[in-house]
Amino acid sequence: MQKNDQADKFIIPIGPQHPALKEPGHFEFTVDGEIVTGATIRLGYVHRGIEKATESRTWVQNLYLLERVCGICSHIHATAYCLGVERLAGLSVPPRAQAIRELVVELERIHSHMLWLGVAAHEAGFDTLFMYSWRDRETVMDILEGLTGNRVHYSANILGGVKIDVDAEQTKTILQGVDFLEKRTHHYLDVVTTDSAFVQRTAGIAVMSKAVAEHFGAVGPTARASGVTQDIRIDAPYLAYEDFPVEIVLDTAGDLKARFVVRVQELFQSYQVIRAILDKLPAGELAVTMPRRIKENETISRVEAPRGELFYYLKSNGTDKPERIKIRTPSICNFGTVPALAAGHQLADMPMILAGIDPCFSCNDRMVTIHRPADDSQTWTWEMLRQYGISYYREKER
Repeated sequence: MQKNDQADKFIIPIGPQHPALKEPGHFEFTVDGEIVTGATIRLGYVHRGIEKATESRTWVQNLYLLERVCGICSHIHATAYCLGVERLAGLSVPPRAQAIRELVVELERIHSHMLWLGVAAHEAGFDTLFMYSWRDRETVMDILEGLTGNRVHYSANILGGVKIDVDAEQTKTILQGVDFLEKRTHHYLDVVTTDSAFVQRTAGIAVMSKAVAEHFGAVGPTARASGVTQDIRIDAPYLAYEDFPVEIVLDTAGDLKARFVVRVQELFQSYQVIRAILDKLPAGELAVTMPRRIKENETISRVEAPRGELFYYLKSNGTDKPERIKIRTPSICNFGTVPALAAGHQLADMPMILAGIDPCFSCNDRMVTIHRPADDSQTWTWEMLRQYGISYYREKER
């Protein structure tokens, strides 16, 4: 704990390695007693160079690399990438493949929201809700494993379509799982809106108005809990969302409780659209042929990840490898709201305020800037950084 210049005020650091954080991030809270008066965030501890790594891999190889931007949102990252590459290549993906992609997207949304519900409940000290929601989350993880063969990185997509199909037995299993999860979700909605201990930690905490949400560029359920009518599935439909639409879930309270309510209610929309897809799954092929090389061009793709808008920029140069891929994840948009909402609340509220945006540290880290004395500043090339890494670890082995 570091004392600030102002009398009786202290800066309390949390992280980058801290028991309350599942990923490395550094926060500094200025406090006056137990009241937070200011906050700063330092990110960048899990930068993996994925964007740069895509430039030395083929379009096909990058599909499996970009799935690993985020373990919880692997399919939506692969889908956003596929949509952009297919647009660059001028491909028309079969309707059955697009519907199956949407099916897996919504199953992944259920997985993500239930995982978040447990994590947020744990931060509130509500470990019973944490254990129950994670127990029920196994249902959707088993469904995804049965459908794709994997529980985390599903690898359902290929460029030009999908490599999995849905048969009658899988349809029956999915519908049974959805029926069970829907009943449990009604229970969770009742808990987050009526349990006195839980409501005390969420109602009226970290209230963000619609104007503030728009000012900071908040996205996803975080923004919709403040009345921002934004959902890429509705505003700019992709995959098969025009044929199997969802309804937007909004709340105007803008507090932590509203963020819980919006995410839990979104699960009902996922159950509804999954049933609709399985009831009227289009017939036809699963994929079309993808060319090895893509002519010089550039494009963007926008999708609605569980945390909000996921944005991909792709540029081709006529070869079998991309010239540039740039990713903007929803977490980086929502992180800016945390310092603004922290002031005026007790220090004990900070874990819940942070958990309220469903943060992902590794998926938003792109670059680290190292500040050196003015006479020692330089810009490193990729090769210089590579050689530095080789030399560093050779020295460590001695």
